[in-house]
Amino acid sequence: MKKHYQIKLNLYAELIRLDKPIGIYLLLWPTLWALFLAADGLPPLDISLVFILGVDLMRSAGCAINDFADRKIDPHVARTAQRPIASGRISAREALGVFGALSLVAFALALLVLNDLSIQMAWVALALAASYPFMKRYHFLPQVHLGLAFAWAIPMAVAAISNTFPSSWAWLLFLATVLWTTAYDTIYAIMDRQDDIKIGVRSTAILFGSADRLIIALLQILTLLSLVAVGLQLDLRYWYFVSLTLVGCLFFYQQFLIAEYEPQACLRAFQNNHYVGLCVFLGILMSDWLPI
Repeated sequence: MKKHYQIKLNLYAELIRLDKPIGIYLLLWPTLWALFLAADGLPPLDISLVFILGVDLMRSAGCAINDFADRKIDPHVARTAQRPIASGRISAREALGVFGALSLVAFALALLVLNDLSIQMAWVALALAASYPFMKRYHFLPQVHLGLAFAWAIPMAVAAISNTFPSSWAWLLFLATVLWTTAYDTIYAIMDRQDDIKIGVRSTAILFGSADRLIIALLQILTLLSLVAVGLQLDLRYWYFVSLTLVGCLFFYQQFLIAEYEPQACLRAFQNNHYVGLCVFLGILMSDWLPI
């Protein structure tokens, strides 16, 4: 009996991608940007912990609902055929249960600590997370939908710190995150493009076609310009803009990696965005802590 439960727990861990934390990082970095900028320094510990745990829980819940939504698609895609539901190792009902349980825990944490405005905004976050996996059936912009889901933590974090509706700089940061997410998730979608075309799944990688690298580059440039606008509006110091220069170099490196559309190189380009988020965060910290 104990062995049975251990096997189940391992399958649930696989379902929510605990072995692949890149998704947590990509959701966490914009959240930390918003918390530290809204607090103009160190944010309150209780609010920070709720958002960090909330990011972990909701990303994991998102993986569960994604695999539920794609349960009839994943067996036909080489990269996803061995996922727990696709391979028949857990049921769709179990995945829904995992999604519900993780979402409830995340909401309980929010209710304990966050203000009413943030809690109201959390309903939007839940709706975006739950609806995203189904969008690839209806339009070619599911990557934009994911961007909205990932970026929504920004106005929530600002509202939690300030207890007021987010001001314009927060929405610029929101826009930057949507653009950035659309760019890196398009890179990710390139790996599945041929399989997706065969089974009728839609994505920006298919929509952009042969112009994909150019449009990804435009999205990355617009991301940088939006982040520059945030820095100018908040009068951030020199180090923040140095960090954006490094981000530009990382984007250039990603373009180099995806030039031949080799799947492992595209995966490395996608994963490299962890360092993009880290660079921006370090720039925010140094802008606050260093004198220049």
